[in-house]
Amino acid sequence: MSKKTVASLLQQVPLFKDLNTQEIKRLEEITIPRFLAKKSTVFSEGSEKESVYFIQDGLIKTYKTDENGHEQIVSFLKTGDMFPHTGFFNENPYPATAETLVDTQLLAIPIHLFDQLMVNNPTIAIKVMRVMGRIIGDLQERLQVLSGKDVKHRALSFLLKLAEKHGQHEENKVTIHLPMTNQEFANSVGTTRETINRLFNQLIKSGILEMDRNQMVITDLEAFHEVLEQK
Repeated sequence: MSKKTVASLLQQVPLFKDLNTQEIKRLEEITIPRFLAKKSTVFSEGSEKESVYFIQDGLIKTYKTDENGHEQIVSFLKTGDMFPHTGFFNENPYPATAETLVDTQLLAIPIHLFDQLMVNNPTIAIKVMRVMGRIIGDLQERLQVLSGKDVKHRALSFLLKLAEKHGQHEENKVTIHLPMTNQEFANSVGTTRETINRLFNQLIKSGILEMDRNQMVITDLEAFHEVLEQK
């Protein structure tokens, strides 16, 4: 990967968006490229946190495992995303397991090198902390919105969020290229696979949704919003 490509990706990461060219260059100097094949584990829940990662190209899912061995999806991450979100700012172990959904190119920044960079460059530290505060506030607001909805609204809201983040828009249609099972979707919104199956079947019969193994297509975005807004 060229230096220009690394710098370009780091500049697109929200946490670093306030850094100037020279500051990005210093960050780039401690960045390590990594390639992982599909279905590889980037790190496991509870393991010692050594690095924070950025997706140069690929898809990642993060999940937690309950006492019965069931997965609880935390997030799906795409090119340009950073994970774990608070990785630089506490000494806790990795809060979830991260697994590649496709062949994935990552950038890793070792935490001890990042800490040293912050100590030696307080201007960078101030900029990064300000952005982190805004990110945490946004996440808290989204959690409050989702927690106040029933299962149907949580599921539809999550599908809309996937469309916004991963979707390819074409007029009133959105194609979401994401190899995600109904069970993984159900885990993401705290319900059962059977409930999600019924909801998706209703949307398919209504002509609002099309699905196959690797993608979901919202065929009528306006009609989808009408369903979402129904009481």
